[in-house]
Amino acid sequence: MLFAAGKHDSDRSRPIAAVHRTYARALFDAAKENGRLAEVHNELSDFAAAVRDVPELRTVLRNPELDQQTKAGIVADLLGEADQLVRNFLRLAAEKGRIGEIEEIAREFDRLLAAEERRLDVELTTAYDLSDESSNTRRSLARDHAAPESTLVLTKAVSLGCGRVRPLAWCSRPRNSTALLEGPLMKLRPEEITSILKERIEHYDVETDLAEVGTVLQVGDGIARAYGLENCVAMEMLELEHGVVGLAFNLEEDDVGAALFGEWQHVKEGEPVKRTGKVASVPVGEALLGRVVDPLGNPLDGGGPIEASEERQLEFKAPGVVARQPVKEPLQTGIKAIDAMTNIGRGQRELIIGDRQTGKTTIGLDTILNQKDTDVMCIYVAIGQKASTVAQVYELFRDEGAMEYTTIVSAAAQEAAPIKWMAPFAGCAMGEYFLYKGQHALVIYDDLSKHADAYRQLSLLLRRPPGREAFPGDVFYLHSRLLERACKLSDENRGGSLTALPIVETQAGDVAAYIPTNVISITDGQIYLESDLFFSGVRPAINVGISVSRVGSSAQTKAMKKVAGRLRLDLSQYRELEAFAQFGSELDETTRKALARGERMVALLNQPQYQPWPMEDQVAALYAGVNGYLDEIPVADVSRFAEELIEHLRAEGTILKTISESGDLSDDVSAKLDEELKKVQQSFAPSESDSLVS
Repeated sequence: MLFAAGKHDSDRSRPIAAVHRTYARALFDAAKENGRLAEVHNELSDFAAAVRDVPELRTVLRNPELDQQTKAGIVADLLGEADQLVRNFLRLAAEKGRIGEIEEIAREFDRLLAAEERRLDVELTTAYDLSDESSNTRRSLARDHAAPESTLVLTKAVSLGCGRVRPLAWCSRPRNSTALLEGPLMKLRPEEITSILKERIEHYDVETDLAEVGTVLQVGDGIARAYGLENCVAMEMLELEHGVVGLAFNLEEDDVGAALFGEWQHVKEGEPVKRTGKVASVPVGEALLGRVVDPLGNPLDGGGPIEASEERQLEFKAPGVVARQPVKEPLQTGIKAIDAMTNIGRGQRELIIGDRQTGKTTIGLDTILNQKDTDVMCIYVAIGQKASTVAQVYELFRDEGAMEYTTIVSAAAQEAAPIKWMAPFAGCAMGEYFLYKGQHALVIYDDLSKHADAYRQLSLLLRRPPGREAFPGDVFYLHSRLLERACKLSDENRGGSLTALPIVETQAGDVAAYIPTNVISITDGQIYLESDLFFSGVRPAINVGISVSRVGSSAQTKAMKKVAGRLRLDLSQYRELEAFAQFGSELDETTRKALARGERMVALLNQPQYQPWPMEDQVAALYAGVNGYLDEIPVADVSRFAEELIEHLRAEGTILKTISESGDLSDDVSAKLDEELKKVQQSFAPSESDSLVS
């Protein structure tokens, strides 16, 4: 094990040694071209010896807390009138963070110079004193194999008790460090070096207030590489020419990989790029309600500039467990099947998943429409959708009066990958403005499949290593850190909530694919829409078997709990019996009744798009279904019966109002509801068509 560990350490140190050789070779070649090898060697060796012999200097140059510019300034002060080539080299090494390794670089320079001069410095340690003849023989041998300037140092080691010569140790003979500090380069005593270091550190904060400007090395596909931004931080916003904004993604040793926002096609190689010192942020506030914006907060609806009250960071750490409280308040979607069986609470993350064209977006839009006259602010994030589709959504919201409390964030299909990557984070930041003010917000991410595709494209362009399905390794973290920001804050933190409804598209119903399983494991439940149900006329086409809300009935009103308690189980049994009934012609009476009840409940839960139902209307309709008032109603007339029931109860006035205000279905209200249901049942005129199962 010791041998293996030593080999591993040696292998790990090889890349570092290669860097030292590269720096030494560059200085050596420059000095050789200028004919100043000896001068450069002496001054480099003097500086390396000073670093070795003055602990304060060595500590400062190897301190990771000091930035490279400060170290470069210290080096410049120490060198004074040194050779220009050496000064330039040491300043470059300081700016690149290699000045702390100058001793290793100097040793590599020594080796290069020794090879150039065919000089060999040898130290030979023996166990006994050599005679003059033996010493002269060994010195002659060294001169024959190397330059005349080569040296041979003979020493005796008392601890070597054997009568044989110890194997040769070939090394460069160390220079006198005391003489180095008194040489032409380092005419400063250690205490003077300490004084310079103290002065530089005292003025450290003053010298960091400098603009840092780099140069664009490469640009294409919405990605740029910039050189010269040594102190750039992750997710920092950069300024480029033509009003283009960059976002620092890859912080590499020699350059910065940045995603570009705006008309990046006009950016050319060689143009300047400037640090802003500001982490990526977007405008937020009430001023964005009623507007259509891009992820940067720029208006897209032609409604004039937006005067935002403040900005929030694009990436923000999600609240911890202590800062939260359990999800317990319902967020009504207005969709009977969801509010009854897979209910959503304020602060929850509920995934909407299914194949394309199965009604996923409709659920999100219905939920936003149902927040009218509530205290929930809505953000709809359209990722990779056609601009015409987003325009239709805007017109729908405007006609229904929903734009008063809604912001649409659009990253259209024709936009570059960085814009699509940014969109959900921008929408989340806009929702967090209301969350931390103690208000309530809802964010629809439509959809995260296109978001993952955009992030894959962005990562590949940045040359990040691909993983499964060519997605980068952190694609799970991409969505987890986004969705974790949805929560219900504790009362001590003002009790706000941010509800997230991400949408994910599947291929041929494959919920076990990479991105779907990722998001399923992150969220608090999923609503699965099935193509077969959709094409059979079920709207919304929810598969009750695998759709679930992990919050459970804690986010339901008492009235909804009472009427929807057995609904999920009854519908699941109906689907199983329906499949079984296809293989048998004769069914017993109990099975026929279960099929008839299930068929009518499916018809009752059917709902046209963009027509959300209030909670009290849903409770009344479901009460009629689960208590058998629909058993004698033909399946084709169930929807009409439910509509007439609601019209009758609205005319009656008290029942729906009581349920709405109390959120409960008391025995007295149930008795009144039974009476009204019998009246509607008697007055209802069924059509001629009847159920296939009687």
